[in-house]
Amino acid sequence: MADAPLLSVRNLHVKFATRTGIVEAVRGIDFDVGRERLGIVGESGSGKSVTGRAILRLVAHPGSVTADRMTLGNLDLLAADEATMREVRGRRISMVMQDPKFSLNPVMTVGRQIAEAYSVHHKVGSGEARRRTLEMLRDVRIRDPERVYDLYPHEVSGGMGQRIMIAMMLIPEPDLLIADEPTSALDVTVSMQVLAILDDLVAKRGMGLIFISHDLNLVGSFCDRVLVMYGGRIMETLAAGELQSAKHPYTRGLLSALPTLAGAGRDLPVLTRDPAWLGR
Repeated sequence: MADAPLLSVRNLHVKFATRTGIVEAVRGIDFDVGRERLGIVGESGSGKSVTGRAILRLVAHPGSVTADRMTLGNLDLLAADEATMREVRGRRISMVMQDPKFSLNPVMTVGRQIAEAYSVHHKVGSGEARRRTLEMLRDVRIRDPERVYDLYPHEVSGGMGQRIMIAMMLIPEPDLLIADEPTSALDVTVSMQVLAILDDLVAKRGMGLIFISHDLNLVGSFCDRVLVMYGGRIMETLAAGELQSAKHPYTRGLLSALPTLAGAGRDLPVLTRDPAWLGR
C-alpha cells in the first residue's frame, strides 16, 4: 500500500488462561489495513473473530492481548486508557457482529439506538440525531425509514436487522469497519444486497474494511486482499484476485473442499493439517 495504513498490527497474541493451561487463540500475527477491503478467512476456531475483538480491546477476562505494535494512525491502541478506547469504539473503529438479534437492545426502538450511537460521539441534539438516523437508514437502502425508526428489533427481519446494525456502526463515521460474518444468517439474495451496501459505503466514505468470513468464494469476489488463518496464525496473504492461485497447502485444501457443479456426486476431499504450520 502506498499510503500509510489506517491500522498496523505486529506480533499480536491473544491467550486464554484455562484450568488445563494456556490456550493460544492468536499466535503472533502481523498485518496492515489501509483504505481497502481486507478479508480474513479460515475455519471456525482459527482466530478470525478474536483478532477483530482484540483490535478493539474487547477480549474479556481470562483473555489477554499483547503485541509489539497495534496502532490506529498515530494512536497506540495498547497504551490507550479506557476513556480513549470508548472514543475509538464506534467513532474511529466500528464492528458489525454476526447476529443483529443479539446485538440490538430489545427494549429500545431501532431508531433510538442508531440516534444514540450518533449523539454519543457527535454531541448533537435529539432533532439532529433523528435527522441523521433517517438519512443513514436511507443510505442502507431501508424503505420508509420513518416507520422503521419506531420499530423494535423483534419487529424486523434478519436482513433488515443486519442493515440496521450496519447503519448503527457507520453513523459515527468511523475510519475502519470490522464486519464479522455479516451475511452468515442471511439468504443469498439478501446477502448480496448487504454486500452491495457495504461496498458502496466503503467506496463513498474512503473507509477501511476488515471482512471476516468462512466463505472463500465470497471473500475472493468482494475483497481486495485476503488473509488466510489457521490455528491463530496467518498462513498466507494474497490479492483476492489471486486466491485461486494460492500456494500454501492449507489454502489449497480449503479451495479444493469447496463444492462445485463439475464435481457433483464426488466425495469432498478431507483437509490434511500439518502441525508444522503452527511453528515459527
